[in-house]
Amino acid sequence: MSGHRIPAGIVNAREASAKFSLVRHPPAPELRPFVDHHWVLRWDLTGRDPHEQVVLPNLAVNVTFFRAAAGAFGPGKRPFHYLVDGVDQGIGVRFRPGAFRAFLTGPVKMISGGSVPLTDLFPAAGGVTESVRNATNDFEMVRAAEELLLAKHPVLTPAARTAIEAVETIAGDPAITRVGVLSSRTGLSQRSLQRLFAEHVGAAPKWAIQVYRLNEAAARIAAEERPDYAKLALTLGYSDQAHFIRDFRSVTGWAPTEYALLNRVQEQENRRE
Repeated sequence: MSGHRIPAGIVNAREASAKFSLVRHPPAPELRPFVDHHWVLRWDLTGRDPHEQVVLPNLAVNVTFFRAAAGAFGPGKRPFHYLVDGVDQGIGVRFRPGAFRAFLTGPVKMISGGSVPLTDLFPAAGGVTESVRNATNDFEMVRAAEELLLAKHPVLTPAARTAIEAVETIAGDPAITRVGVLSSRTGLSQRSLQRLFAEHVGAAPKWAIQVYRLNEAAARIAAEERPDYAKLALTLGYSDQAHFIRDFRSVTGWAPTEYALLNRVQEQENRRE
């Protein structure tokens, strides 16, 4: 697995941990150029209210095998909502940003902000989803998902490698706050970056930079008892707090103070239970 920052983006992580279990597994060696990790979810809310889980936007394509969500979900600009209810289990495959183009017939931009059914990409996916639901352990889930992916015989092109490296340059250096800086670091013109990201990442370079900055901000706000928003804005390279607030709301759907309150309220409610 690569060592770059991977935005988790799980809103109300403390509450979420009481609703479902989440375990991550590394991919097989043949899939490491394409996949960050597999994630396995299980839950049993029998006799309890359904739980709506929200995940902040990120750049990864996720291929999921769940009863109510079997598909390839592209990078989006809005938080993703999923209703957890009843009893279920499933697996998701989180792809390295820039690597999923090998599994599509067109640019990754075609699934940005949306999804395609698994059976449109993998004819045998229906049987795999059923195998995942009936699996008795994580290993069986991972094996079923990986066999389906490897049957595609994916190839990572030089352009895809360049896209992956460009995203990892952003992920590895929080000082990259503008596309011009990314252009200098990669040696690619801003126009070339735009084309490369549309084809292989599914999001514009400017948005990619924002996603990493604001996911980091969300993680810090959720972790700190009394966040210093002015200091945080400065740390993330914003010239003023108002600009930071606007960007944070555009990515998460909440103002920083609302996001902090949301996490505090849920933490207090969990303590009372």
